[in-house]
Amino acid sequence: MPTQCSQEELDLGSSAKRKLVGAFDGGAITSNGGVVLLAAADRSIKLTDRLARCFTDLRFTDAVTHSVADLLRQRIFGIALGYEDLIDHDALRHDPALTAVLDKPGGRLAGKSTLNRLEHAGKIGLDRHHKLDHDGGAIERLFVDIFLDAHAEPPSRIVLDLDATDDPLYGEQEGRHFHGYYDCYCYLPLYIFCGRHLLAAKLRTSSVDAADGSVGEVARIVAKIRARWPSTTVVIRADSGFCRDDLMTWCEANDVQYVLGLAGNRRLVARIAPEMRKARRKAKRTSQPARVFADFDYRTRKSWSAKRRVIGKAEWTKDEANPRFIVTNIHAAHGPARFLYEDVYCQRGEMENRLKECQGDLFADRTPAPTMRANQLRLWLSSFAYVLMCAVRRIGLAGTKLEKATCGTIRLALLKIGALVTISVRRVKLAFASACPMRDVFLLAARRL
Repeated sequence: MPTQCSQEELDLGSSAKRKLVGAFDGGAITSNGGVVLLAAADRSIKLTDRLARCFTDLRFTDAVTHSVADLLRQRIFGIALGYEDLIDHDALRHDPALTAVLDKPGGRLAGKSTLNRLEHAGKIGLDRHHKLDHDGGAIERLFVDIFLDAHAEPPSRIVLDLDATDDPLYGEQEGRHFHGYYDCYCYLPLYIFCGRHLLAAKLRTSSVDAADGSVGEVARIVAKIRARWPSTTVVIRADSGFCRDDLMTWCEANDVQYVLGLAGNRRLVARIAPEMRKARRKAKRTSQPARVFADFDYRTRKSWSAKRRVIGKAEWTKDEANPRFIVTNIHAAHGPARFLYEDVYCQRGEMENRLKECQGDLFADRTPAPTMRANQLRLWLSSFAYVLMCAVRRIGLAGTKLEKATCGTIRLALLKIGALVTISVRRVKLAFASACPMRDVFLLAARRL
């Protein structure tokens, strides 16, 4: 009589004269055991609950299985765990660890179709299946609120970094445009950071200038910061793509300091010619790169409305001149030329690492939806995944070997770990590997969060 069940056993060779076999019969095992840290961080800063209040839900209450907050948790946790596409959730919805942290142990989460209706907002009244919408202004304000709440006391000074980057497109998305510098069809999102904190992620078509809309975004963010921290000094920092008269004029009128890159030209290069000769003589004498700084007032012939302080770096390196310039409204008494260039402006390069985390680790450049509104929401969801990972790093990992780790490293070390999930009447247990290399860090983060 044939057996009622059969088990496929994999022959994997041998081990110490024993047969080495394998089978998919381990039970409820997950590779996402570290999702409990994401859930704890979410509870700590109340991210998804606050984000859910930015949405409108017109579904029939009696027919709702998955709340907006749960849909947002599932999507944001999924991105942080490395699942960038909605189709991934057809399998992820059964993950025993993810279902456990979303209060559905042993159950099922939303599938890709339900999550798709969350992200394709703005179709209310056009499609009977779409009954969810979001308030973009409220979502933008939430980024700044979370940043403010992360500080126990107002800082005396903060630096806001602005930058634009490319988001390549491979379809016929709304707003697609060919960008000559990036040599592709893309969006050109605007990001604003304060250290590791993300304050804005604005999706834009690449047909605009890099600084387009920056005055409005800066004004909105600074107003909200000053409402909470009226005595905090605000400094704007960006490369030469943001050296625009309207941004500088706004900063000067609103008591905001700025340190911006300035594209060189013949007039500027001629102005620092004496300093360049000094740098060249010093480099020849020492056989090392040399730099001398010039500090002077300058005004463009047409584009600037006033004279402004310009700092020129006259550098001689690799047997050639390497002139660079910045413009600032910080008085010389509060910021010497070398200090402003080397210790303030050059530190903006750290923002490039934040952009790599958002786009490389958390898929902020996954914008395949046909409308810019839907793609903007996808950008925000990836951005909130970054905010959540920052909360794990800031609260749980301070003082550990991972306190400065990237989101990708934290994912590999702490989130993508195996666990056996068992469900009983009184508890849900995740049994992690005894030999987990990051056991001590994980335990410390879990207790803190």
